[in-house]
Amino acid sequence: MLSLKLAIKNLLGAGLRTWLNVIALSFAFVLIIFYNGMIDGWNRQSKRDTIDWESGKGQFWHPEYDRYDPYTIEDSHAPLSREILEEIEKKNLAPVLVSQATAYPQGRSIGVTIFGIDPKQTILKLPTATLPASNGTDYAIIGKSMAESANLSVGDNLLIRWRDKNGTFDAREIQIASIFKCDVPIVDKGKIYIAIETLQEMLGMENEATLLVTGEGFEFRELNGWVFKDNDFLLADMEKIIQSKKVSGSILQALLLIIALIAIFDTQVLSIFRRQKEIGTYIALGLTRAQVVGIFTVEGAAHSLLAILLGSAYGIPLFLWLNRTGIAMGYAEDMEFDLPLAEVIYPYYSIRLIIITVIIVIITATIVSYMPARKISKMKPTEALKGKLQ
Repeated sequence: MLSLKLAIKNLLGAGLRTWLNVIALSFAFVLIIFYNGMIDGWNRQSKRDTIDWESGKGQFWHPEYDRYDPYTIEDSHAPLSREILEEIEKKNLAPVLVSQATAYPQGRSIGVTIFGIDPKQTILKLPTATLPASNGTDYAIIGKSMAESANLSVGDNLLIRWRDKNGTFDAREIQIASIFKCDVPIVDKGKIYIAIETLQEMLGMENEATLLVTGEGFEFRELNGWVFKDNDFLLADMEKIIQSKKVSGSILQALLLIIALIAIFDTQVLSIFRRQKEIGTYIALGLTRAQVVGIFTVEGAAHSLLAILLGSAYGIPLFLWLNRTGIAMGYAEDMEFDLPLAEVIYPYYSIRLIIITVIIVIITATIVSYMPARKISKMKPTEALKGKLQ
């Protein structure tokens, strides 16, 4: 207790030097929480948006299907059984048929992927309800990025060419029924969505699908001839990329923390050099060397406690404000970004994140305070009283 009282008294007596160190360390403390909270918030929003727009609660794939290998698409289709059709009728499953094609907007040719999907589905946020019934004209919906890259507007006709299941090329004009805005680029770029029955007729694959998207009401069970992919698998690549962003950002945070800790280290070295007579007096009065080392270690470690209090004073209002207003990021498509990115990210500050950051700041500050204080254990009281450094 005596060591603690002496440490606090000496720390506050240092005045401006103490507060400069505390301010630098508090800034590092707040920045670590801010950056990791922003990344965690981005991660949560990206997962939620991807689930809502693309993956659902999981998907059943045709065994031959590989979303990263376009050569598998041609053979990745199978008939829908009566069991599957019953689940589709209950809106627990949404069948999707996938095909590659070439589109010709304004005389140019671009490779596209056509997704046939049930206009009545409610599992995904895709605005499939805007697909009108075919009345001699086939309709499609596309994303904002696709519309801009192909220079298409609502009501425009688009010529597409595809190859059916027999390998025969065919072509047809489709009309753009609506253009949607989506924060998940993979749902938008190079994708065209039409009614699944229309695509089945175009490909000669009546009552067939490439994958099945599951909804909330689906009671999980194996479906014969289909392979289930859960969201841990479907979102794994996105998770790895976001984690890599978190690691790269932690390098900057570490550098900032190190700068603040170096300032504390230098302060402790200077303090021990200037206070040799005080150290000798402590030892002469009966304090053990370990107790004296403890005084200087506690002084340095107390910087972290003051930094946490100061950081909380301006950090908590800042975090609450950001949690309410969010952080404007712009539109993912305008940034040519390939990861789901909402226009506004709402940071997520978990209790675990805050506790880990507090522990890191306290432990590192204590270590850099103890390192120069070890020299005290080698001092002779008589020489310390004379102000001579051993």
